[in-house]
Amino acid sequence: MKHKVALATTLTAVTVAGSIALTMPQGNAATTAGHQPPAADGPAPVALATSSAADLVAKKPKAFFKSRFDRLDRRQVVSQNGLQYVVYERTYRGLPVHGGDAVVVTDSRGRVLNEYVAQEQALSVPVTAKVSAAAAARTAQKQLVKVSAVSPAALQVVAQGAGVLAYEVVVAGAKRAAGGVVPSNLHVFVDATTGKVLPELTRDDIVDAAGHGAYYGDVTFDDTSSGGRFTMSDPKRPGLQCGGQNGVALSKATDSWGGGAATDQETGCVDAMFVVSREWDMLHDWLGRNGIDGNGHAFQIREGLNDVNAFWNGSRVEIGHSSDGRRLLNTIDVLGHEFGHAINQFTPGGSSGGNEAGGMNESTGDIFGALTEFFANNPLDKGDYTVGELANLTGNGPIRNMADPSKLGDPNCFSSAIPNTEVHSAAGPQNHWFYLLAEGSRPTDGQPVSPTCNNSTVTGVGIRKAGQIYMATLMRKTTGWNHAKARAASVAAAAQLFGNGTECATVKAAWDAVSVPAGTGEPSCTGAGTPVRTPTATPPQTPTATPSRSPATSPTSAPAPSGACQSGFASHATGQIGEGATVVGASFTARRGRQTACLAGPSGTDFDLYLDRNVGGRWTTVAKSTGETSREAITFSAAAGTYRYRVVSYAGSGKAVLGWNAPA
Repeated sequence: MKHKVALATTLTAVTVAGSIALTMPQGNAATTAGHQPPAADGPAPVALATSSAADLVAKKPKAFFKSRFDRLDRRQVVSQNGLQYVVYERTYRGLPVHGGDAVVVTDSRGRVLNEYVAQEQALSVPVTAKVSAAAAARTAQKQLVKVSAVSPAALQVVAQGAGVLAYEVVVAGAKRAAGGVVPSNLHVFVDATTGKVLPELTRDDIVDAAGHGAYYGDVTFDDTSSGGRFTMSDPKRPGLQCGGQNGVALSKATDSWGGGAATDQETGCVDAMFVVSREWDMLHDWLGRNGIDGNGHAFQIREGLNDVNAFWNGSRVEIGHSSDGRRLLNTIDVLGHEFGHAINQFTPGGSSGGNEAGGMNESTGDIFGALTEFFANNPLDKGDYTVGELANLTGNGPIRNMADPSKLGDPNCFSSAIPNTEVHSAAGPQNHWFYLLAEGSRPTDGQPVSPTCNNSTVTGVGIRKAGQIYMATLMRKTTGWNHAKARAASVAAAAQLFGNGTECATVKAAWDAVSVPAGTGEPSCTGAGTPVRTPTATPPQTPTATPSRSPATSPTSAPAPSGACQSGFASHATGQIGEGATVVGASFTARRGRQTACLAGPSGTDFDLYLDRNVGGRWTTVAKSTGETSREAITFSAAAGTYRYRVVSYAGSGKAVLGWNAPA
């Protein structure tokens, strides 16, 4: 049955017959405590934030590991829920830096609250390639079984250690997967010196999904009228349109859309436009975000993909069909999830490579799917924390369970195995954290009980507040995103949005409950007022990629004081540190417990100290001291494992003395 409503000039509200749709995922602002508006006649918050961030970059280059060859360019300023996020990208000797991004967070008066920097060490690397762009493109193409398009190889610096010169090549086509050959839009990084692929940076824009059915009944959405024709393009939400595989929005002479047939593309577009408009409104009304991309835009949806699949490909969402060919994939679950990937891509730091970041990207899709379900409040698809519950692909129900991921074979708890876990399964810990933050371990609103990894009891803050905290966390995201960085960012976000009290404490309790430990300097969350500045905690596990800096001129220096870092330390090492150099100490094993270290360099130099742990065969920074003097110190509560210390010269050269204690 079709319903027609009256037209309103060029904008129409359309009532349509709902359809059977499919799911199976594979991307007014809140009131905030303590935010003071600027004076009525004073500068706007964005202008204040821009000025404060620029001042911080100029006066505190060490905070950004900025060398004399670096340039930090402001990419955008986003105002959201009373906070401003100033996003920077970096170049080194004129080349873009992958992993050189940074975010400065300010309040409405322009006071700096935090800065988040992807790099951990200044860059010092030659920028002359030994491998040609053509050779890099050929290597990249070999990563797919079928290639339909190849981007030019773009030379850039990857912020790993002192820097790696590499080409980025985007290859479109198809790759082999467990279910056969699937579409791919692969970002491949090729070392410009060795010609080898850097696998930890490889990422695919396309994330697979497929599903079953959900019936939404009669729904409304906005379309456009012009010249006596109606087009499935939303004028209130720029960029949101739906059509077939040719990329053209559906158009017809009447304002009645959809016939209810489950395989009909027009009917599928009805469901799709309804769902994404609900997600857009949720972002605005609940989270204070302007559109899917944060700048007032959405993206197109293409129906008719000839595959048991649906995916976000980096610029649009593609919708296929169920395995029996009877339904299209257009439920809140699938579309909320896929546009969640878009949100992840269009927040600072974008989408990072690696299974841990990939799992968190999948979790982000699940979180936005759940948020959209609760906001839409559709009686035929009520809000819940299961993923693909309407899909029932094999008769076994949902494919992921945020309340208890282990029920479907996914990990509830974070561990060193997560970076090597398949991305959909690796979504488990963060999904579990979000559920505990929103609902708690023993909800009283009909949601299921959720076990905790530390046998604690967590009381939730509600899904709307949880969504606001998570959105503010994503706005602090940098390249090389991981669970430790997310914990540090989310604790600061909660404290700045709601005060240093209950919400902040619940964020911490939920991370503890999924085994993501606190970093150095994390706020205590025992107060009630919003702090002027929340210290940026040092995550206990951050990627091995570490940037470094060099000063414009080498400072004069004097030797370290005799006996420095000797007394009270069981182990010692000494050695010469060159200008801009990195010196790695011998590895050692340690039991669980407190580790302490002291570094002393010549006066007038600036040496930094890092503690790395071997996690799954890769060295990961777990603690660091990066002050602006020749003395550094680390105190860290460490798990049992294999460790090493690294000393990096930010400025100057000379003899360094290292002393440390670790439980034997």
